[in-house]
Amino acid sequence: MAMRAIWKGSISLGLVGIPVKLYSATEHQDIRFHQVHAADGGRVQIKRVCSVDGKEVPYAEIGKGIDATGDGDLVILTDEDLAEVPVPTTKAITVEEFVPAEQVDPIMFDKAYYLAPDGVPAQKPYLLLRESLLKADRVGIVKVALRNRERLATLRVREDILTLSIMLWPDEIREPDFEFLAKKTALRPQEKAMAATLVETMAGEFTPADHTDNYRRAVIELVEAKLTGASLRQPEAEPPTRATDLLAVLTASVEAAKKHPVKKAAKAAKAAKTAPKKSTTPTKRTPEQKTPAAAKKATPRKRTA
Repeated sequence: MAMRAIWKGSISLGLVGIPVKLYSATEHQDIRFHQVHAADGGRVQIKRVCSVDGKEVPYAEIGKGIDATGDGDLVILTDEDLAEVPVPTTKAITVEEFVPAEQVDPIMFDKAYYLAPDGVPAQKPYLLLRESLLKADRVGIVKVALRNRERLATLRVREDILTLSIMLWPDEIREPDFEFLAKKTALRPQEKAMAATLVETMAGEFTPADHTDNYRRAVIELVEAKLTGASLRQPEAEPPTRATDLLAVLTASVEAAKKHPVKKAAKAAKAAKTAPKKSTTPTKRTPEQKTPAAAKKATPRKRTA
């Protein structure tokens, strides 16, 4: 399916304007459940009802209200009101500054978009900006208005494409306020050493395609079993760990990890990457080949939990 642009504007870099189109870079693959009446399978409908007159309200008559004073009195805003809000970044991605990628905390990332040049004249300045970002090993901190809301974002390069990663504002990040952080818990040297060994034993190379949504696959199998009347195979549950000593549990985990095939696969993949190439035929350069460290730093999925 061809990608559709969801926004048109320009990258504003000083006096330079680069016309671009915005495309969604991600899509959710969640299974969609419909709400139904369990007794007869009928669809459950949700109606929008006015609390004053009790009548159903058509979508065209629905506005937006803000409790600005805290006493319950709402200020009503229509789409026309919001469209008149003076936001300078409505049709522009305004570059504020260029910063090292590692200075942007991954927790701030929200959603990613691809940026493509809008028209042939925009291709050259687009490519110049892309090459400059790769060479400088930096990302652009930008502002852009999407859906009547100004957003903070980063402008970076991913696989030869300029990518716009929408970020949360600093006041949207909650502070971790947990009691255990104020308490001191003694960690024995043997425990720390074994924990470090466990991490090293399970070390590997991240390959996104190796990770699948097991829950979604299991639900699909459940639906197929119900359609065909087949019985669903239940996976064998792993026996619970009965050891109460943390060091014993860590030791057992290290031994189990040594038998796991993932590490061998990761080593083979790493060896394949570092092995000398037999062919001398020139290949297309990618951001990873130009500046491996820069490409890794500028890719959020490398640093996202």
